[in-house]
Amino acid sequence: ASQDSRSRDNGPDGMEPEGVIESNWNEIVDSFDDMNLSESLLRGIYAYGFEKPSAIQQRAILPCIKGYDVIAQAQSGTGKTATFAISILQQIELDLKATQALVLAPTRELAQQIQKVVMALGDYMGASCHACIGGTNVRAEVQKLQMEAPHIIVGTPGRVFDMLNRRYLSPKYIKMFVLDEADEMLSRGFKDQIYDIFQKLNSNTQVVLLSATMPSDVLEVTKKFMRDPIRILVKKEELTLEGIRQFYINVEREEWKLDTLCDLYETLTITQAVIFINTRRKVDWLTEKMHARDFTVSAMVCLPAASLLWVCPSEVSYLKPGFLEPRCLPGLLHICFLFQHGDMDQKERDVIMREFRSGSSRVLITTDLLVSRGN
Repeated sequence: ASQDSRSRDNGPDGMEPEGVIESNWNEIVDSFDDMNLSESLLRGIYAYGFEKPSAIQQRAILPCIKGYDVIAQAQSGTGKTATFAISILQQIELDLKATQALVLAPTRELAQQIQKVVMALGDYMGASCHACIGGTNVRAEVQKLQMEAPHIIVGTPGRVFDMLNRRYLSPKYIKMFVLDEADEMLSRGFKDQIYDIFQKLNSNTQVVLLSATMPSDVLEVTKKFMRDPIRILVKKEELTLEGIRQFYINVEREEWKLDTLCDLYETLTITQAVIFINTRRKVDWLTEKMHARDFTVSAMVCLPAASLLWVCPSEVSYLKPGFLEPRCLPGLLHICFLFQHGDMDQKERDVIMREFRSGSSRVLITTDLLVSRGN
């Protein structure tokens, strides 16, 4: 099919509400077996639990593998991480012990999560993937990079640029550059570092950009650094996750939010919950109030986020600020709250996330991005 004609079609189940996608790439492949992937990669895909490609995977994996620059607009839950992970793994030359793919993410946690997905999908291939993130020992990282360059680097802009600038990370063989959550990275002030990283890469490096939204600064990146990109764009109003009924509670006054939260906990059965909050002052205030009401609270202040939201997904997954999902909202009178701080020690952050994922802590208080990314 010609890639030059714009198409608009309804995707398969798994993209709510109808999987409507606008793209200038018409070829749709609805089976991993038909993507000409290596046998070892296919084993990893099926072992990971995938059966059928999601809408974005059906459209984006093939042009990525063929070497086109690709812009994909997608939220979590659409399979976007696996889209570029599969594309990278298919293109890696395993015998070449050099970094061949570079992935940037806005947070340490997201970078680590992407690394885990890449390693799981490439489990039968023997590909190496390293998380190059802040908050870890620089000397140990330098030694690791000098000992043997990993095939794939997933990292945050600051640490990646530092390793490139100090020549511990070589761009010589990097043929694929992925920017995940590009809008978040740019909104967090990483523009200069991203531009500097681009300047250190080869001019023919393939660029894959993923972004939930397409603000002007993201479009500027696409125009400046991408060559005739394939566009796979999900209309903004149709980026809702499948199978999640969303509810919001209209709380007219700020001071009523605490009572609303407590009412939910006293009325519903809580297994696990995520509380999104936006300022240090609100964290301190909420901690004090919850202590006063005999809730067990462990407080570490958050970074600013988009809004104050109480939400409880059955898994750690993305919900837009402003929506609340109470079907698994839950209410024990004694809940352990964890407050995530963007500047805390990396080991502390890892412990908090591990405890929450394992279920040993019931409630995680954090920013919207920190726990939002998974697929």
